Amino acid sequence: MTLDQLKPQITSIVSDTNKDVNERLLSICEVLESNIPYYNWVGFYFRNGDKEELKLGPYVGAPTDHTIIPFGKGICGQVAVSNQNFVVPDVSAQDNYIACSITVKAEIVVPIFVNGENIGQIDIDSNTIDPFTEADERFLEFVCSQVSSIL
Repeated sequence: MTLDQLKPQITSIVSDTNKDVNERLLSICEVLESNIPYYNWVGFYFRNGDKEELKLGPYVGAPTDHTIIPFGKGICGQVAVSNQNFVVPDVSAQDNYIACSITVKAEIVVPIFVNGENIGQIDIDSNTIDPFTEADERFLEFVCSQVSSIL
């Protein structure tokens, strides 16, 4: 299934008011992880109240110890500060990387904005080196814009 073919599923999940927000976010994680072979860990991080840190939200994949990430630390923490997408083709070449698993080879993080404010992000880990393309970035921006409508 192509990224564009997944868009209607994402829109449908977001529109399902019979589920609460966290259930919908988890459903999005499940759809992405099960339909895109190189998306091996899919999760959301959100700003933790007024603190300068991110808190792990719904996710699919191996358990992680990284439930709280300070702003500026790791890829997710850097996106919380920069407000920009961050694609890491090879995590072993990245200085400020927090290793979640030895199997992770690449990562992409795209921020979620509500009323112009960065309130969180989607984080994808891949066990494949350099799998992410501009199409992944555009698709994940679409996902984040859909998600922002329910936050």
